[in-house]
Amino acid sequence: MNILKNWFKEIASIFVFLRFKNIWNLKKYLVENNKESGICASVYSYYLDKKGSYIGIRAKFSNTPYFPHGVLGVFISDESVIGKDAVIFQQVTIGAVRTVGSKHIGNPVIGDNCYIGAGAKIIGNIKIGNNCRIGANAVVYEDMPDNSVALCAPTNIVKSKKKLDNRFLVLRANGEVEYYKDGQFYKEND
Repeated sequence: MNILKNWFKEIASIFVFLRFKNIWNLKKYLVENNKESGICASVYSYYLDKKGSYIGIRAKFSNTPYFPHGVLGVFISDESVIGKDAVIFQQVTIGAVRTVGSKHIGNPVIGDNCYIGAGAKIIGNIKIGNNCRIGANAVVYEDMPDNSVALCAPTNIVKSKKKLDNRFLVLRANGEVEYYKDGQFYKEND
């Protein structure tokens, strides 16, 4: 059944992209026609899902942002606003705060000509000014004035007094725990 569903999604995607040419034209159509469901909306979501991404249909862009590495892992919440000529690298999150009692409930508003580095997080109802740079992996949760730069804190290296166990553990469906070593998985008790 999944094969049939995926086949349908792929065929529908071909026809939708023949009509709209790219994801941004499709998004524009969805916004202008207030469509959040149906085949076109499903194709929009399917395309982003395949990239491990989410860009809310109601997210607002002044023009199409530039994604140097594609939309891989990019998350932009609904109602976020992004100014013209934004450059957004992979794994960026532009997310809302929805927790009761939080200081910045809502979505970010990002100005024009902003450069957002890989892995950066911009969270909550904050304003990022025009011509700002947000460095790789920086977390921004307060307003930034025009022409400012946000950097990730310097790396703090802490030396351990004992050997660290960095095995990657996986809990299997049968309840067994396995760890990854030498290119394969082993049972925890091996």
